[in-house]
Amino acid sequence: MSLSDDGGYGGDGHRGPETGQTRTRLPDSDGDIYGSGRRPRAGMSSRNLVTIVGVIVLLLAAIAFANRGGSGNSETPSGDSPKDTDQSQPTAPTGTKPVTGKNGGIASGFAKTEQGAQSAAANYAVALGSTDMFDQDKRHKVIAAVMAPSAAAAFQNKLDKAYSPGFFKNVGLKPDGSTPSGLTFVSRTIPIGTKIKAFSGDQATVEVWCTGLLGMAGEGSTKPVTTSWFTITMKLAWTSNDWKSLTHSQKDGPAPVSGDVPASGAKEIAGAVQGYGGFTYAR
Repeated sequence: MSLSDDGGYGGDGHRGPETGQTRTRLPDSDGDIYGSGRRPRAGMSSRNLVTIVGVIVLLLAAIAFANRGGSGNSETPSGDSPKDTDQSQPTAPTGTKPVTGKNGGIASGFAKTEQGAQSAAANYAVALGSTDMFDQDKRHKVIAAVMAPSAAAAFQNKLDKAYSPGFFKNVGLKPDGSTPSGLTFVSRTIPIGTKIKAFSGDQATVEVWCTGLLGMAGEGSTKPVTTSWFTITMKLAWTSNDWKSLTHSQKDGPAPVSGDVPASGAKEIAGAVQGYGGFTYAR
């Protein structure tokens, strides 16, 4: 259907009053074949109005596309790596399939890219901050899954010493690391964001900013669940077609100001921990 100012029907002398024929205007003509040229209308014609609206729509579409930056991944041109690695990059689709492998319940099979290294570090941070670390057999399996073979033995020995009866007591566990009856032990690390500090093909250094939950939920707990904020720095090496950790260190912060949300009761916290699962991090 044509969007002309004639509309194709009725009015304005479109039909000859004597013959009953529909008059047809020829383009680029001063008049039509049935009479003199049409009198100009006062004001703006609908054709001009449609043209102006069309121009405005095109301008708005061009502005919206420019603001998107083309791909939506970042302002860095396609194929180029960010020149300032301290500037955070958005989590956005990259075209790379997300990880599907599992190694002892931990994600594996990360891409040999900066984003693949960041995803590996985030998932390894979650595993190394889980309740499995408080059980020696499970801890050894986690270490075998996330650490490079050259670093696994030394890291395992270090952690076996750190997870001592005294440490267990400080978090509310029994000396053997088991949970007292009627209580729920909580230990979770939740990545907030990741940042590449160095990348050289087969090695990467990644910082993972995290918040964490630690404590004992349940009636009568003397070690209630508390939150913490910390940054993990992980050096990774490309080993056996996957990223594995060489070193792992942690420092406090950055920590935001606490909000005004009132603390939940022990029963609600225990229910949340049991009812909400964790995530596999990939981008």
